Amino acid sequence: MQKSVRYNEGHALYLALLARKEGTKRGFLSKKAAEASRWHEKWFALYQNVLFYFEGEQSCRPAGMYLLEGCSCERTPAPPRTNAGPAGARDALDKQYYFTVLFGHDGQKPLELRCEEEQAGKEWMEAIHQASYADILIEREVLMQKYIHLVQIVETEKIATNQLRHQLEDQDTEIERLKSEIVALNKTKERMRPYHTHQEEEDPDIKKIKKVQSFMRGWLCRRKWKTIVQDYICSPHAESMRKRNQIVFTMVEAETEYVHQLYILVNGFLRPLRMAASSKKPPISHDDVSSIFLNSETIMFLHEIFHQGLKARLANWPTLVLADLFDILLPMLNIYQEFVRNHQYSLQVLANCKQNRDFDKLLKQYEANPACEGRMLETFLTYPMFQIPRYIITLHELLAHTPHEHVERKSLEFAKSKLEELSRVMHDEVSDTENIRKNLAIERMIVEGCDILLDTSQTFIRQGSLIQVPSVERGRLSKVRLGSLSLKKEGERQCFLFTKHFLICTRSSGGKLHLLKTGGVLSLVQCTLIEEPDASDDDSKGSGHMFGHLDFKIVVEPPDAASFTVVLLAPSRQEKAAWMSDISQCVDNIRCNGLMTIVFEENSKVTVPHMIKSDARLHKDDTDICFSKTLNSCKVPQIRYASVERLLERLTDLRFLSIDFLNTFLHTYRIFTTATVVLAKLSDIYKRPFTSIPVRSLELFFATSQNNREHLVDGKSPRLCRKFSSPPPLAVSRTSSPVRARKLSLTSSLNSRVGALDLTNSSSSSSPTTTTHSPAASPPPHNAVLESAPADKAGDSADMSPCRSPTTPRHLRYRQPGGQVADSTHCSVSPASAFAIATAAAGHGSPPGFNNERTCDKEFIIRRTATNRVLNVLRHWVSKHAQDFELNNELKMNVLNLLEEVLRDPDLLPQERKATANILRALSQDDQDDIHLKLEDIIQMTDCPKAECFETLSAMELAEQITLLDHIVFRSIPYEEFLGQGWMKLDKNERTPYIMKTSQHFNEMSNLVASQIMNYADVSSRANAIEKWVAVADICRCLHNYNGVLEITSALNRSAIYRLKKTWAKVSKQTKALMDKLQKTVSSEGRFKNLRETLKNCNPPAVPYLGMYLTDLAFIEEGTPNFTEEGLVNFSKMRMISHIIREIRQFQQTAYRIDQQPKVIQYLLDKALVIDEDTLYELSLKIEPRLPA
Repeated sequence: MQKSVRYNEGHALYLALLARKEGTKRGFLSKKAAEASRWHEKWFALYQNVLFYFEGEQSCRPAGMYLLEGCSCERTPAPPRTNAGPAGARDALDKQYYFTVLFGHDGQKPLELRCEEEQAGKEWMEAIHQASYADILIEREVLMQKYIHLVQIVETEKIATNQLRHQLEDQDTEIERLKSEIVALNKTKERMRPYHTHQEEEDPDIKKIKKVQSFMRGWLCRRKWKTIVQDYICSPHAESMRKRNQIVFTMVEAETEYVHQLYILVNGFLRPLRMAASSKKPPISHDDVSSIFLNSETIMFLHEIFHQGLKARLANWPTLVLADLFDILLPMLNIYQEFVRNHQYSLQVLANCKQNRDFDKLLKQYEANPACEGRMLETFLTYPMFQIPRYIITLHELLAHTPHEHVERKSLEFAKSKLEELSRVMHDEVSDTENIRKNLAIERMIVEGCDILLDTSQTFIRQGSLIQVPSVERGRLSKVRLGSLSLKKEGERQCFLFTKHFLICTRSSGGKLHLLKTGGVLSLVQCTLIEEPDASDDDSKGSGHMFGHLDFKIVVEPPDAASFTVVLLAPSRQEKAAWMSDISQCVDNIRCNGLMTIVFEENSKVTVPHMIKSDARLHKDDTDICFSKTLNSCKVPQIRYASVERLLERLTDLRFLSIDFLNTFLHTYRIFTTATVVLAKLSDIYKRPFTSIPVRSLELFFATSQNNREHLVDGKSPRLCRKFSSPPPLAVSRTSSPVRARKLSLTSSLNSRVGALDLTNSSSSSSPTTTTHSPAASPPPHNAVLESAPADKAGDSADMSPCRSPTTPRHLRYRQPGGQVADSTHCSVSPASAFAIATAAAGHGSPPGFNNERTCDKEFIIRRTATNRVLNVLRHWVSKHAQDFELNNELKMNVLNLLEEVLRDPDLLPQERKATANILRALSQDDQDDIHLKLEDIIQMTDCPKAECFETLSAMELAEQITLLDHIVFRSIPYEEFLGQGWMKLDKNERTPYIMKTSQHFNEMSNLVASQIMNYADVSSRANAIEKWVAVADICRCLHNYNGVLEITSALNRSAIYRLKKTWAKVSKQTKALMDKLQKTVSSEGRFKNLRETLKNCNPPAVPYLGMYLTDLAFIEEGTPNFTEEGLVNFSKMRMISHIIREIRQFQQTAYRIDQQPKVIQYLLDKALVIDEDTLYELSLKIEPRLPA
């Protein structure tokens, strides 16, 4: 049965209401009824293409509606009327206006309407006509006709085109046929020519004469031309042009090869991978494609244009004009900056993508293309890195064979300079921004921010966790115990050491850092480092036993506040030694710079910065050194390339020593030299110290000696001529205790002019009428202390002193046991004296009998400075790189001989003697390394019978022992194995045995996890084993063992286990969510972005994934060479390598406090439980066979 049409009545009523209010035409019309010839008056309203009619003007609900689209409206005559009725009524009906609305489809009766006036009827007809859209329909019909006509024309033109093409082909065929006929006719004509020779023949003798004359003329011309050509060929200009042309031909060939390489990179890799990224199951994302290939397509387009220009120039050979091509190329070469800047990240993204099997399979398919010639994608991505240097070398060779008067000489020189500038900028962006990025990363971690880290000269040294002892008042420690849990939790601090500042932070539960409100930022200029407790202090004695000699003090003396002391505890003696070495080196660096400034500026107009600036060898490129624009911590340009001799010269330059340079040198020196050469240089500097300062600087240095001596003996100040025996020490220490301290307290600007130090002296006897000390004064007693003098006395003392000391705060004075404070005017020494005391003695006091005459001898100062420099480098080397001496007994014996020779020096100061003895003691210790002992114990444990199984061991026990084993293996890696990419060589087991052992241990642990799961036959047991191993991985995450997390997650992601759908169906949702969280943490996506961020926010101890750092080192090794073509050391590369090694050693130094459990370790190292990969997969197929296709 036909259903009625439904419509939205509410919407119709809404349209009717709009028609009543806003209709196009509204008014009364008479409508003819359908059933009879009767007319009914209705109120009509037209809205858009809908005509509503109502019973009356006040009606709200319409009586009906008509859709007018496609209708037509025409006037109709009045219907005939009967004679019945009055005549007036008939006349009125005849005057009315009748019109009919005809609808364009069958089944719809026309609508007959009438109105009282003709004008109103016409308006209604016009309105209905517009509402029917008749004009639009007509226009559409016309356009369709035109379109059909145009299509017919196009088809006709196509047919005509084809006909013309066929005609042209026929004409070409006809032309070729005619040409062949012409050729045949010409050949026939040539054959017929001898038969048509002219009948008149010349005399044979005349013909012979003409032939001889022609021969002689030709011979003379050829001889003359040959002579001219041979002379030119032998000329220097021709030789130069030949070489120049050969260089150009070689450059064109190289450019052709380079464009071909870029073509393969773009068309063989980039564009296919873009298409693969757009597939339904993309093996790689579009973002990763963009990150890998960067702007290589733009580079290809640029060099295609350049290559076409070169080929066009060759077409005009021997005229070769190239300068204009380089003028066009140079402005566009800036696109290489983006490629070079992100090249390392590009290779890292590629390595991460290769872990996807589908992508790796697809990439190998692309690399198998014969056009690649066996080269991998990484090789093609590396080609643009060397193009700019190749252009520089080519232009250098081209200029060598281009005459100075050549028209292109200036243009080629300009192009070469611009390319060299671009190359420097690109190299600086790659190698000299790591330190800035590190500082900014730490600054972002600190919630309050830290403005000092925005200083580009602030170089990061080290970071780690230390425990701060809470209460220190007047130098006396409060009674706290190291074993207190509250001290470990509340006192744990995250510390960061920079070249100028020491930051102490607390870490919140969210991983964010907060600077301490008091003592959070310590300026090393105001710090005194006390490395060991003082034997004369009862509290220090107690603290030494209480803290196991792991504590050290930093005394801070701010110029505008009261001094305070920070006491920190290191986790181990090894880590304490490392912190001490770095802090003391930074302090020595600042102190040496400041006091060297004082010495050189004494009675001289030449300042140290000006003297260093005037030394062109420190900032101007030369054949054996090249600098970058970045300044190091000593405000001297960093070295980019240098010869070994220049690097050793910088290491032993007495004017300054950058801590970042020292760390980089000691980490990487074995790449470009040997330890024997370094030690020989140190020995040479100790024996001949004046070779470490340039001649011009020595002239400036000694220029003031005579004036200084005259000033001392001119009689104007008798106090200046007296000898002094024991000026106060520059560190808070006692002369009788073996305290090692470093101090620099500069209360005035280092660049200010100073006259003499305000040093006070204690005396055993004094004159009753004067407070002047006797020349034979004895050293101060052991119980002398350093106190703050009253403000008025300090002011008086300062007024009496020729000039306030730059190294001793104004408010510090020596106090006698009886309470007498020595007057500062009794003994004043020059800044040169202070330099000798502070630099040579390193803040330990001064020797008895040390006098002004000896102190003011600047030759003596240089010798003491050289000795101090050699001892500083050796102490840093021995304390932080002890493995160098453990593995090289000859080196160890040579160092011992050098130190013994230093001890035999009759001019050696007591403090230098003490420092030398400390280095000897550290070097002579025969205690076996705990790491090797533990490793040997672990190896022995594998021989014991297995006592436990997986079911009886808890997840906590497994996680703790996995963490212990991973950290023992990780920290056993010596830093020299990270050099030279030895883990990728054929003899990797001999070159990097500990890295290979770490890799082997990772695989064994991962195999153990997978094997343990596959040992269970039933589904439930396998699911329970998976849940237990995921719990173990989560505990490893809590213990910061991310290597263990990756061991377990990689085992669970193996194909043999991942395909077990029935087993995974039994695993709980919570376990699956936890596993997803762990996988996200250790994911290789974005260069291990999440793992790097997690390591930044965690406190040591921790075990990172070693593969992350090996990948970084491999990219650095492959991307940049160790040596330049001139044989210079690429020291920028050494800095990047050193940065990564320092980060690795940071995690190696802090050990876990986890007790060994032999039963668990025996299980973890039992190789009998491990199943190989093929057997695992076969077992997996038996457990859950493949479903039929």
